[in-house]
Amino acid sequence: MIERDDMTFPFAEYKRRIDGLRERMAKRLLDAVVITDPENLMYLTDYQTTGYSFFQALVVPLEGEPFMITRKLEESNVHARTWVELTRPYPDTGDAIQMLVQSLREFGLNGKHVGYERNSYFFPAYHQDAIHTTFTDGRLLDCFGIVEQGRITKSAVEIDIMHKAARATEAGMKAGFDATVAGATENEIGAAISSGMFRAGGEPPAVMPYVVSGPRTMIGHATWEGRTVQPGEHVFLEVGGCYRRYHTAMMRTVVLGDMTDTFYKAQEKMKMALNQLKAIMRPGLTVSDADNLVRAIITENDIGGSLITRSGYSIGIAFPPSWDEGYIISLKQGDSTVLEEGMTFHIIPWMWGVEGNKTMGISDTLYVTANGCKSFFTLDEDFVIKPEYSAKRVAKAEKSAATDAPSTPASPATAEKADLKAVPNAKRGGK
Repeated sequence: MIERDDMTFPFAEYKRRIDGLRERMAKRLLDAVVITDPENLMYLTDYQTTGYSFFQALVVPLEGEPFMITRKLEESNVHARTWVELTRPYPDTGDAIQMLVQSLREFGLNGKHVGYERNSYFFPAYHQDAIHTTFTDGRLLDCFGIVEQGRITKSAVEIDIMHKAARATEAGMKAGFDATVAGATENEIGAAISSGMFRAGGEPPAVMPYVVSGPRTMIGHATWEGRTVQPGEHVFLEVGGCYRRYHTAMMRTVVLGDMTDTFYKAQEKMKMALNQLKAIMRPGLTVSDADNLVRAIITENDIGGSLITRSGYSIGIAFPPSWDEGYIISLKQGDSTVLEEGMTFHIIPWMWGVEGNKTMGISDTLYVTANGCKSFFTLDEDFVIKPEYSAKRVAKAEKSAATDAPSTPASPATAEKADLKAVPNAKRGGK
């Protein structure tokens, strides 16, 4: 391992992560692991690239130096970003799995017990078939989740990085509030949010912001498609700011009109769910307990809204196609996982189907502390109300504009006749 001081975290943090991984490997009697998940590669080495659709892997032996298999172009990221010394790149005309198997043998891992991430998005079935048919002098075992066991809780330096992501999230959301006006398109709002995030130091997120207005708020995971926002409508915004691939996320709702009783009830329900969860969220609480509390509050309403998903999920390192770590841990019923200090969650007590045709949300990203939990954000949770777009005000403005508007200009001939009638002796010769 090359000790360097220009990575995202201090070198000691990466050594801690590798040591923890090796402890778990030893418990599972593994001589080496082949790590292919982009988030896990980032976590262990600081390696990242947008070219992760090409096969890449970090091989960590129980003893000896780790090494990486990458496409030749991506090898530059290993040297520029990580502590990894040994690389075995393959050309675009080469065979990635052949290079992996050849390297396993080169470093003395033939005949050994080698773990691999069977459920990794980027270790497809045909690659897995190839390694099983070529690495016949060793035993391959599924070790999916072995790195994630370390990622479940965040260290103090990771929490610091997520605070930087949170600044980008808040800046983007505030820019979205300002851009949400009647007559603006969803695209323009999305552009403003993106600009706000990036100007605040944010980096490309795993998912671009969600921006939907009016009836489109009922479409799950939809985002801007050019629709023009109308007076009296509401706009649902969900923003995930990113810094060094770590994310924080929040939902907010903007109302272009008056705060109706229904909207107020929805706002208060979601705030109540968040506040009550924050009051009890601490080490020792189970995932199921947290979900049950949020779900019970949201479910008991008379405005038609429901929580049709999990009530939260782990969040941290992410690459497209998703910013969440929900596959590691999600807040859902029946899960007895116990919360621990350092866990980070996006809590989403959103309401789908309010009045049958509206979706709105308020959410928060929290981290579990020794005695409770804290939010990464300071932004107010209330709906952003823009009363100047209320139906009554719009109608009044339109009526006033019609009253004050000048009459239709007369034709020259009509105007001349009118002038002659008004001043009969001026245009008739005066005789």
